[in-house]
Amino acid sequence: MITIGLTTFSEHPSLIDGAKRKVRLTEYSGYFPVVELDTPFYAIPKIEVVTNWQKQVPDNFQFILKANRVMTMHDQGSADPVDNEQRFVAFNEYKRAVAPLMDTGQLKAILFQFPPYFARKIATIQYLRRISQLMAGYPVAVEFRNSTWYGDEITDDVAGYLSELGMTLVAVDEPHTTNAGVPFEPLVTTENLALLRLHGRNVKGWTEQSADWRGKRTLYRYSEEELAAFRKVVLDLDKQAKEVCVIFNNNSGGDAADNALQLKKMLGIEFGGLSPVQMDLF
Repeated sequence: MITIGLTTFSEHPSLIDGAKRKVRLTEYSGYFPVVELDTPFYAIPKIEVVTNWQKQVPDNFQFILKANRVMTMHDQGSADPVDNEQRFVAFNEYKRAVAPLMDTGQLKAILFQFPPYFARKIATIQYLRRISQLMAGYPVAVEFRNSTWYGDEITDDVAGYLSELGMTLVAVDEPHTTNAGVPFEPLVTTENLALLRLHGRNVKGWTEQSADWRGKRTLYRYSEEELAAFRKVVLDLDKQAKEVCVIFNNNSGGDAADNALQLKKMLGIEFGGLSPVQMDLF
């Protein structure tokens, strides 16, 4: 099975004919069967927020939720890091928050997107095992932002370790230079899910830390030739995993939705059980 989605649901005006407003989840779910949300990274949501998401989508719609920043060690790069007890509390609060999605099978993955300083060493390797213990029974996907996790033999070793832990290794497409980024490594580490996250290839926007860096780093539109290459990767992974999910994050210029629908067409797939689009309501 192949699924395609976007990061956030509200920032894709092409889905609502370019209207100058935020896209509603009910509208987004008329086009895609999955969405990735980053709001839990900043604050663990209340259960009421999660159940409200559920009310706006079909029963078979699924969510990829970013793990909270405390769970991914982002606090270690701040002036006020938490202690181990507070980190343990965050894990438990997060599991309580996503319980409604677990109950209905709507939680596709919890995305642990680690910070660039989360390098491969004994402590971080052990922390991955600790995550697998704390999140036992939950679908976990891992995205590394440090190149020490990749290399000729390193990548296979890391993939094998994640497979042992039952974690999906995210294949990341982003600008990759000598000094920044990680390589695109589409490997299957869990039989249930292969996950691709496509950030675009805007090297300048990705590497220059300007005041508006966050607003420009994913300013990129994939070409038909680049999408054709992804199509081949997806079809190959589809032979190895029960599901291949592609998430487009190249949305600084609003290109993610168009690229996602383009890839969907190139793959010749349709998504069943979507919400009715607005025009179908009249």
